[in-house]
Amino acid sequence: MSARTPSPWRERLASPLTWHYAGLAILLVAVIGLSIRLGLDWAATNGTSTGALQAKQLQLKALDLETLPLRGLGKRVDDTHSQMQGFYSRRIPLNYSSIATRIGELALKGPVRLTRVQYTQGPPGSDLTEISMDAGIIGGYPQIMRFVNGMERDQTFFVIRAMSLTGQQGGQVNLRLRVSTWLRPADAEASGLPPTPQPGDAPAAPSAPPTPQGKEGK
Repeated sequence: MSARTPSPWRERLASPLTWHYAGLAILLVAVIGLSIRLGLDWAATNGTSTGALQAKQLQLKALDLETLPLRGLGKRVDDTHSQMQGFYSRRIPLNYSSIATRIGELALKGPVRLTRVQYTQGPPGSDLTEISMDAGIIGGYPQIMRFVNGMERDQTFFVIRAMSLTGQQGGQVNLRLRVSTWLRPADAEASGLPPTPQPGDAPAAPSAPPTPQGKEGK
C-alpha cells in the first residue's frame, strides 16, 4: 500500500512563514483601526477646541463693544463740566436786578408796556434755581412780537413758558406772558423773591416793575 501524499494546505498551515504573514496581516489591520480611531478622536477634539476658541473670541468682542462707550468718559465729563460753566458765565444772570433790568430794556426796545409783573423763585437746585416772571404786556402786535423775539434771542437765557391773548382794543393787544430764567442758588436766595406758587396755592403779590439800567430816578 503506497503512502498518502501530504495536502498542500496542510503544508502551508504548517509553514512558519504562513503564520508570520497571518500575524503581520492581523497587526496591520489593528494598526489601521487604531489610526482611524485616533484620527476621529483628533478631529472631534480639534473641532471642540475650535468651537470653544470662537466662543471666547465672540465673548471678547461683545465685551469690547460694551465697554466702548466708557472709553474716555473722564475726559468727556471734564469737557461737559467746562461747557456748562462757560454757559453759566455767559447766559445765567448774576442776580435778580440784572434780570429785571434786562427785561425792562427789552420792553423799551419793543416798545411795549409791562403790567402786573410778578417774579418768583422755584425750589433751589444743585446748580441753578428757576426764576419765573408772570406779566401782562400791552402794545401793538409788531411791538409785542419784537419784544418776544428779543427775549428768545437775548444773551441772557430766557425760556418762554406760555403766551395767551387776554384782550385787544384800538390796535393794542393785551397779552399774558410767562417766562423763566435761572440764577445760582445763593443769588436766588439773596434776591428775596417769594416762592413760585404751586397748584392750589394763593398767588404771590406782584413784584415791582422792572427798571432799565440807567433809568433809576428818572
